Amino acid sequence: MKIAIQCDSPLLQRSLELFLEGQLSSIRQCDILIRDREIRDDNHPTFVIGSNASADLIKPFSKAQLLHALAQKYDSLKQEPAAKMEETATGSEEGVSFEILERHIEKLTREYQDNILKAIRAFYEK
Repeated sequence: MKIAIQCDSPLLQRSLELFLEGQLSSIRQCDILIRDREIRDDNHPTFVIGSNASADLIKPFSKAQLLHALAQKYDSLKQEPAAKMEETATGSEEGVSFEILERHIEKLTREYQDNILKAIRAFYEK
């Protein structure tokens, strides 16, 4: 995942740069853009860090919380196009096909595995 940071707060900007040191890229090449205020941008998926409840991550946060929230947001962004394709592929089918159910179970299993691994990594990073 390539991440770009665009924050008004220099302290938050620098903290995020340190936390995400190996994943930073330019805004043009990023997969997700982190901001500290909500700005609608159709060119880049935005991850908002703030104090209000509508933010993707609420301040204060730890590095582990940041990485976990970013991974969840990135996974949801990757799954949106796939979900839309599945909906159009099934079209007017009334019953849920076994293949869709199987893919959904696989997705949930991968998410569960990723969450466990992230929790273990966060525990050992402290």
